[in-house]
Amino acid sequence: MSSPSSPIDRQTLIATLRDYVEQLREEGMEGLPAASSSTQATQARVSAPAAIENIATASAATPRSVEQVSKYPGLEATSSLENLREFIGDCTRCKLAPFRKNLVFGVGNPHAKLMFVGEGPGADEDAQGEPFVGRAGQKLNEMIQAIGLTRKDVYIANVVKCRPPGNRDPEPDEVATCSPFLFRQIETIQPKVIVTLGSPATKTLLDTKAGITSLRGRWGSFRGIPVMPTFHPAFLLRKYTVENRLAVFADLKAARARIDEAS
Repeated sequence: MSSPSSPIDRQTLIATLRDYVEQLREEGMEGLPAASSSTQATQARVSAPAAIENIATASAATPRSVEQVSKYPGLEATSSLENLREFIGDCTRCKLAPFRKNLVFGVGNPHAKLMFVGEGPGADEDAQGEPFVGRAGQKLNEMIQAIGLTRKDVYIANVVKCRPPGNRDPEPDEVATCSPFLFRQIETIQPKVIVTLGSPATKTLLDTKAGITSLRGRWGSFRGIPVMPTFHPAFLLRKYTVENRLAVFADLKAARARIDEAS
């Protein structure tokens, strides 16, 4: 057990390391390179604790969803997606704003029974102002069609509404700033089921530090709405294996069945 003065305890350290490995796997990395010299090995030993602490601190910094709702007075009074979009305005609330071309709000059926949530806009989405319009968007369209629906039948949004530089994952402070708008979108739409695409979306809605590999295919809940975590379409493009395709299809079939049961 860590001493009271230790910045991170053993449980947090283990969870953080596991999550970091999950993220590397999602990004297609099969392993970590070994040091090529004693100097590199020494540098790795010195830098590793600081890096681990930074990761743990960033993970722990994400506020719980309940605390995020009251960040913006009047947000809960928005009565439609149009009102919510007006409330957000030309947003400059976080450090992503200066880098964007377009704020990417969301798209689809405002009364959708199925909602997809990704992490953040990419280059194509930033250029067009619409989520999932690039290669990952084409793959998502295929996923939707595989369960007998179309893009117009569902609603698609992201955890953050501005593109993170270099398509990196949204950082905890960015998630804390922007996720209340996603939560309000969900409250307004009231879908029967939410499918989270990848780790950042899953962690945000399920308020967890666990990675997508351990959570994929396991039902969770966001404010009473069933949540099915699955792989991000971009991951499928990088790791287009039969196993991964079947896993995602099984997740989507389960989501569709849950909706049919509730109808």
